[in-house]
Amino acid sequence: MPDAMRELLQREMACESLLDCFHGLSELDRRVFRLLVEADGPMTVDELASAVDRERTTAYRSLTRLREADLVTRDQVNQDGGSYYHVFSPRDADEIADAMQRDLNDFYAKMGQLIGEFREKYADGNGEHEEPLTAE
Repeated sequence: MPDAMRELLQREMACESLLDCFHGLSELDRRVFRLLVEADGPMTVDELASAVDRERTTAYRSLTRLREADLVTRDQVNQDGGSYYHVFSPRDADEIADAMQRDLNDFYAKMGQLIGEFREKYADGNGEHEEPLTAE
C-alpha cells in the first residue's frame, strides 16, 4: 500500500479510468455514460436499459449513480394530458473536467497540508509519542 499513490501516478490512464478514479464508476456505469455521450440526443431509462441489455431498475440505478457523481442530467418531458417522462443527457465535458480539476486541487491542497504536518512533527525527531496524522 505505501506505493499506491506512486503506482497510480505512473499508470497510463484513459478517460474512462479517469472517471473511475474520481467517481468509482462500475463497468455498467461507464457503459451507460458512454452511450449517453455517443447518443444523438437525450435517452430514456427504457432506451438505456435496452441498449445495455439490463432490467429497467438496473439501468435506473446506474443513472442514479451517474447523477450523484454529477456526470448526467435528468430533464422532464411533458406530454399532452399531464403525463411526463424523464430523459438523461451527459453533462458538458468541460464542466465535468472543471469539476475534476477542482477536486484534484482540493486533494492536492489537503496532501500538501498533511505533508507540512508530517514535516513539522518529524523534523526534530520528537514525534514518536504523538497521535497519528489524519486527513480530516
